Amino acid sequence: MTAKQDFFDRAAAAPERVVLVMAETHARHTAGEVAQSALRMAQWLHAQGLQVGERFAVVLENRVEILALALAARQAGLYAAVLSTHLTPAEVAYIVQDCGARLVVASAKTLPQLTELQATHPLPCWTVDDASPQAASLHAALQALPDEPVSFAGRPLGRDLLYSSGTTGRPKGVLKPLWPAELRGQADPEALGTARIMGMGEDTVYLSPAPLYHAAPLRYTLRVLDLGGQAVIMERFDAESALALIARYRVTHSQWVPTMFGRLLKLPEEVRRRYDLSSHRLAIHAAAPCPVDVKRAMIDWWGPILMEYYAGSEGCGTTMISSAEWLLRPGSVGRPTTGQLHILDDDGRELPAGEIGQVYFSGGGQFSYLNDPEKTRQAINERGWITYGDIGHVDAEGYLFLSDRRADLILSGGVNLYPQEIENALARHPGVQEVAVVGVPHPDFGEVPLAIVVPCPGTEATQQTARAIAEQATEVLARMKLPQRMVFVDALPRLETGKLLRRKLKERFRAEAQAGFSLRDS
Repeated sequence: MTAKQDFFDRAAAAPERVVLVMAETHARHTAGEVAQSALRMAQWLHAQGLQVGERFAVVLENRVEILALALAARQAGLYAAVLSTHLTPAEVAYIVQDCGARLVVASAKTLPQLTELQATHPLPCWTVDDASPQAASLHAALQALPDEPVSFAGRPLGRDLLYSSGTTGRPKGVLKPLWPAELRGQADPEALGTARIMGMGEDTVYLSPAPLYHAAPLRYTLRVLDLGGQAVIMERFDAESALALIARYRVTHSQWVPTMFGRLLKLPEEVRRRYDLSSHRLAIHAAAPCPVDVKRAMIDWWGPILMEYYAGSEGCGTTMISSAEWLLRPGSVGRPTTGQLHILDDDGRELPAGEIGQVYFSGGGQFSYLNDPEKTRQAINERGWITYGDIGHVDAEGYLFLSDRRADLILSGGVNLYPQEIENALARHPGVQEVAVVGVPHPDFGEVPLAIVVPCPGTEATQQTARAIAEQATEVLARMKLPQRMVFVDALPRLETGKLLRRKLKERFRAEAQAGFSLRDS
């Protein structure tokens, strides 16, 4: 087998090879089984009348059918819009209508999320479980297909259509061009890049502990299949179970988000030492900023195998940093591996090393936001450079350090304040488990920072604690950047990826600007 052959060619050559393992049930799926299912699904999608470039929606918990449907979309030249299982019925209805899906595939568990869609915008609905009054059986439809398959030769290759997480507003679909037909029978070009940079191949055993409806877990799992490896899929994340899976299946590669690292580090020492992790060669992480202390603790435990990247569903550019590089530059997210990096001021002028501005990439992939030309225009400057909307700077060697999201910037009395910088300073206190900082209205300064803290167990939520946390932060933070008030809460609103839903905090505390304890002398 050559590295460039795709999953279907590999499956034809070695159909009995196990390529997917479901962690909870330990169900094992062979390449032949998955390929056959995907090819039948592609035939079925064609039979439903879907034409090249059209879309269908998938609302499924972590199960093998998500991957089969994504592979089917590739074969049939379609877009698979894979939706979160935690969306409300109204959010599902919005996305399905926004992307123009021709049909929806759900399960018995997720069918209730389609109630509003079916009430306002009825679509053909299929279930991967037994048929119900709300949905027909996909498995029955697949069995009823004619034996003579339709040829998809000459069609472009389909891909996913993923929606932004909506942390700062309504989610938007990220529409990327279909792959040209000339790539049929070849591995996804992005998979070949992954193989080169991350050492993935036929000996890879990849642990995916996150929901497959997110960009990285879905795309990396499909890349592992293209490269001839095996993926172990967790139905839901549990810290000790993840360690047990690494030991049981001799996992070589894995992918995480910082909140998972936090939960792993909270395991008792005797539990952490219980499992043999010697097979583990690379632990990839992204999706949210990783606190320096957390990452350092993970490297101390697992060794210098952490690989961090900065990217987005839009795919306009990527940076990466190894553990060895990071230890020399704590907090950096690396140098570009895709595209060229630029830091621009508000007037679009390129800034030198050390100066903070908006992060842009040139020479990376192209995309558009579905049905939102204005948002697309805002992301692309007059030179065609594209931004994810983040702010940061590069050092003299070109390593990127992120400050924050532009949308989260706090403008206080004409001064730019970066929530991430303030959060990092507050998180140094041993009584802080998690912290978020948002801007709230102020009559004189326009906005001032408010800190929302989840205290560690045993830490009292008092005025004295709040002052102590703020005082320790002054060791690394100018007093002018300190929050004026601090609120203690039981938990912060986050997505499963660990991304903070700062929007929800802004909405709540905009009307509660005087909540919590004052950090200023009266």
